[in-house]
Order: sequence, then C-alpha cells, then structure tokens
Amino acid sequence: MANYEIQDLVEWDNRIRAKAEEFGLTWFPQEFEICDHVGMLGYMAYSGMPSHYPHWSYGKSYEKLKTLYDYGVSGLPYEMVIASNPAIAYLMRDNSLLLQILTIAHVYGHNDFFKNNFTFKSNRAELTIERFKAHALRVRRYMEDPSIGIEKVERILDGAHALNFQCRRNLAIRKLDRGEQIERAVEAAQPRTDPFSRLHARPEYHPPETNKVPLEPDEDVLLFIRDHNPFLQEWEKDLLTIVDEETKYFLPMMETKIMNEGWASYWHKKIVESLELEQGLHLEFIVRHNQVLRPSPGQINPYHLGFKIWEDIYRRHTEPTPEEIKKYGAPTKNGTEKIFEAREVERDSSFLRRYLTEELMREMDMFQYEARGDELVIDKVSDQAGWKTVKETLIKNVGAGSIPVIKVEDADFGHNRTLYLKHYHDGRDLQLEYAEKTISYVYRLWGRECVLETSLQGKRSLLCFNDRGFSVRALK
Repeated sequence: MANYEIQDLVEWDNRIRAKAEEFGLTWFPQEFEICDHVGMLGYMAYSGMPSHYPHWSYGKSYEKLKTLYDYGVSGLPYEMVIASNPAIAYLMRDNSLLLQILTIAHVYGHNDFFKNNFTFKSNRAELTIERFKAHALRVRRYMEDPSIGIEKVERILDGAHALNFQCRRNLAIRKLDRGEQIERAVEAAQPRTDPFSRLHARPEYHPPETNKVPLEPDEDVLLFIRDHNPFLQEWEKDLLTIVDEETKYFLPMMETKIMNEGWASYWHKKIVESLELEQGLHLEFIVRHNQVLRPSPGQINPYHLGFKIWEDIYRRHTEPTPEEIKKYGAPTKNGTEKIFEAREVERDSSFLRRYLTEELMREMDMFQYEARGDELVIDKVSDQAGWKTVKETLIKNVGAGSIPVIKVEDADFGHNRTLYLKHYHDGRDLQLEYAEKTISYVYRLWGRECVLETSLQGKRSLLCFNDRGFSVRALK
C-alpha cells in the first residue's frame, strides 16, 4: 500500500513547484490524476489521452499491454504527461511517496519543455483535450450512422493509420499555398540578370508548367488524397483530417524524445536534490533515479542519453577545460543560459548534431552494429576513426528519421489519374513486405492505380498497385 495521503502529495507538489520556479522553469497550469494499473493501461493504449476515437488497434494495444503486465514481462511507466493547457499527468496510485515526489518533479520538466520548445508551438495546447474529444464524438457518430457503420469507418481509418506519418516533418515551416508555389515557379523561370546582356543573345524564356498537380512535391500524403480524390465522401475526408491532426499532435513528441526525457530527468534530479530529503527517501531516490537513467545494452535509452548531453552542455559552458576551449571556443553564455536556449530552439536531430561530442560518445561507449546473417556484429565504435559514422547513424534514426520520406509527385500520371509517389531514398531500401501493404492502403484511399518510385538494391524501381494487385517493375 502507498505510504502517503493525498494531502502529502499536495504539499510536496507545492514545494516542488516553488523549486522549479526558483530554477527558472515555466509551465502550463498542471493537473494530476491518480489512477490504478488498469487506468494506466488504458491511457497507454490511447497514447495518454483521456478521450480518443475508437478503433480496433487500440483494443489490441490494450490487450497486449495488459497481458505483458499480468505475466510480469513488462511494467508500467511511473507517469504519463499530456502536452496540453492545462497539462495533465497521471500518477500510479501504488507508487511509493518517493516515486511520486520524483515523478511530480519529472512532470514539471516535461511541462516546461512542452511550453517552450519550438516544435510544440503549432499544437495550440489550450485546445488539445477538446480537440481529441470532438474527434472521438465525430468518429462514433459515423460508426452509429446506419448508412456508414463500423466496418466502413475502420476501413478508412486502417488506410489513414498506415499513412499518417507521411506528412511534413517540421511544422514550424509554413507550407506554401498553390498561388505562392506558382509565383515561385514563375520567378525561378525568369532568365538570370546578365551584366553583359548587350553582348549576348537574349536567353529564351520557358514558361513554367503551372497546371500540374501538385505543382511541387507534396509530403502531406493524407491531406493530398483528401483534397484531390473527388470520389471521397465528406465523412471520409473528415476521418483523414482527424487522423492527420492527431498525428501532428504526436509528431513533436517523436521529434524531441531524447531532449524531452533528458530535460525532465535533468530537472527532476536538481529539484529533488534541492528538497533535502530525509535519508530513507534520499536513498530510494538514488536507486530510482539510476533505474530510470541506466544504459540499455544494445539500444539507446533516451533518458540516459538526453540527461548526459544536458549535463555536458551545462558543464562545458560553466567550467570548460582548456582542451575544450581550444576545440570548441570559449563559451559566450553560462551553462544555465545555454541549456535554456537549446531547450527552446532544438529538436533531437539538431540537438545531437550540435551537442553530442566525441568525448561524450567515447565516455558512453557508443557503437554501431549491423546484421550479418543471423548475427549482430559491431561495425563501428566511437574511436577517432568511427565516432562520426556512429553519430550520423544515430541522427539518421531518431525522431521521424526512421520513417521513409515519400511525396506525391503527380496526381494524373499518364493522364489516367494514376497517383505517382516518390521515395526520397537515403541509402536505406524500403522493406518490400511493408511497402506492398502500405501502397495497397494508398490504393484503397485513392481509388485508382498508385505507383511508388524507389531504389531497390541500387536499381531504380516502380512499385505498382492496381485492380490486378501488387507488382514491381525495374526502370532503366
């Protein structure tokens, strides 16, 4: 049984909040909800949301999580936090008092990150909870409509879920509308200014193609299908909109996982250590903190990696060594100023590229491995010759980097409404079994033939799906 009362948590929350304010953190109004393991499993299946539209995949996720928990294969998180205004965090009822203290401090770190990091600015945090509730209500109404029903709704949702992360990765960059794209194309087609125009023949002007759809490659695949498939009904378009909006809520969390968890861990340590806990609580804190931050053999623990980088940034800008000053230059900001600046303007890929140093990688024994037959073999280590390769591999695989970049190139390829997609190959081939399934969902939503240009084992290829099924064709 828990060794505390609700009033104890209220008092500790007040103390933690005062310390967080003293350290310079800012946050949305914070609400806590205490739940048991059944409630936490439900929130996990719904990605932390108190309300979500129904779909069979969430029930499957709940049953899987519950089975693993019941058999002791996996545990439950200490907390979950929603990036909303007010922010909502769930605390496990059975956690000890120290775990609740640590968790509350961790939550304020997350809340500060949600409020201040640039990737979350497009989320409109004050509307998050109501938006998800409205989505759930609309989807349930479609399911209850006798002319639509559950099967038709889930058929569209299945396709939308398969494509939901084929969208813009950086929401801070505004997408140009078609008029602005035409203006840019016309400007680009203009002949360059020639200072010797009196001597040279006038260059020919070739007007740009402005009737093509899309005019520029479009990475918002779901929204493109919604806007350009004339045979979709309004409720189908609405489902695609719902999935796209919810995906773009979760995208910043995916793009800042290492920064966010490291930031929350960095501050829960500073806050809890400043509370001057009694010996028993302090010893338990050391154990729990180390459990959260311990390295994971063969994989990246985002809590550990993020925490180590934040500590290193602070140290290098507070007490740099002579070797670091020679290598990186004298710091122009103190440690506190620098970590708050980085918290605001970076995401995982830029954060790692800018602040993960050779020395830190060597200290953490970071390495790269690859599959050779049935075995995993270490390919590179963080020595003088290999650390850059290990770092680039890590950067390539964080956030949305592990998801292929696919864009719509032509909505009327061959003048028969074939949807032409292109995979922007980065050295990693698509896995055909997944590519086949995914392009079948594109075909389901588009309603006509779909082709995907990619490279397979160094050869330019077309993956096609039409009413005859899936096929692969090599291109010259």
